[in-house]
Amino acid sequence: MSDIPERRPVTEGLNPEVCGIPPETLEMRVNMGRRYVNAMLLLAALALSHPAAKAQGTEPPYLVTDFDWVDQSRSRPVPARLYWPTGTVPDASVPLVVFSHGIGGSRQGYSYLGKHWSARGVASLHVQHVGSDVELWRGNPFGVVGRLQAAAQEKEAIARAGDVRFALDRMLSDETGSRGAAVDRQRLVAAGHSYGANTTLLTVGAQVVRDGQTINYLDSRFSAAVVISAPPFYGEPDLAAVLSNVSVPTIHVTSTDDMIEIPGYRSGVEDRLAIFDAIAHPHKLLAVFHGGSHSMFTDRSFTGGPSLNAKVKVATADLTLAFLDLIYERDGTALAQWQTNWQYILVRAPSSNVTPRSMTTRAGVGTGLPSLEDANSTQANVR
Repeated sequence: MSDIPERRPVTEGLNPEVCGIPPETLEMRVNMGRRYVNAMLLLAALALSHPAAKAQGTEPPYLVTDFDWVDQSRSRPVPARLYWPTGTVPDASVPLVVFSHGIGGSRQGYSYLGKHWSARGVASLHVQHVGSDVELWRGNPFGVVGRLQAAAQEKEAIARAGDVRFALDRMLSDETGSRGAAVDRQRLVAAGHSYGANTTLLTVGAQVVRDGQTINYLDSRFSAAVVISAPPFYGEPDLAAVLSNVSVPTIHVTSTDDMIEIPGYRSGVEDRLAIFDAIAHPHKLLAVFHGGSHSMFTDRSFTGGPSLNAKVKVATADLTLAFLDLIYERDGTALAQWQTNWQYILVRAPSSNVTPRSMTTRAGVGTGLPSLEDANSTQANVR
């Protein structure tokens, strides 16, 4: 005899009506519900077994490649992960973002950006900075604050800028073959979050003076920058002087609850706004999300609230692409649509009110890109 109990009729033991529904009607509805569930399960099984579905599930529109580079001149490892679009036409030039992680991160981080951008035709090279990477979280937990503070020192900040330059050198060399050859040298973008945003700013012209000597790590190959949650340049009283040499278009992203909580390095949204305001170059845009957190821009899924977190990730990735359309294609359509789509979670939105005429980016060189000088004229003040 089977151990499965016999299924009794739905109506057995019921009152003549349940919530006003006659027993025979209730039996019919339950059976219809079972048939619907069974049908859905069958359709799901068929979809999973279909060759096209399998191909779709295993072949994303990008390739991921890890590089274990070593900068011999500095005896410093520079690991990197490349997200490369697979849907480009042969011989097409591919824009490249070089991304710098925040303190305690790695090349595996910010994957949502690498996947989103590369799936839409923009390659993304995620550089890992040994000395301020994921290794900081390992070891004695009582020493983690000290390790974080040590990683935030000037020596490491300088080494990070060197990592970005070295990684770009390697990416554009013969070592990466056809992919390196396909990179569009006119569309190289520096990007980063938190400590990586400071690294990005150093790469596009931020500079400091030490013992009467200017320390400058400008890499003039970059023609735009994405600055997400930039901390202040700690210990620098004149922020305008530090950022006066930034001479490429920039897009800045933050949120009202964007707080860094490292002891000795606490920093809030007011510092992100100060960075934006101190950049003298007129071609800059700013987006401020409502609420959130500093780490919601990483791959973490719940910080800042799970619903907002997911929305901000998509919005940030799309905003970068709209920004690139604006400065490289002289097309503000995507930016205008982005503002419409995401206005409900924004405190301050980058305006699409731009003039599509030539602008000067660096050393008086015209690029044929649109002017952004009115880009912030209609923004609400977050202060």
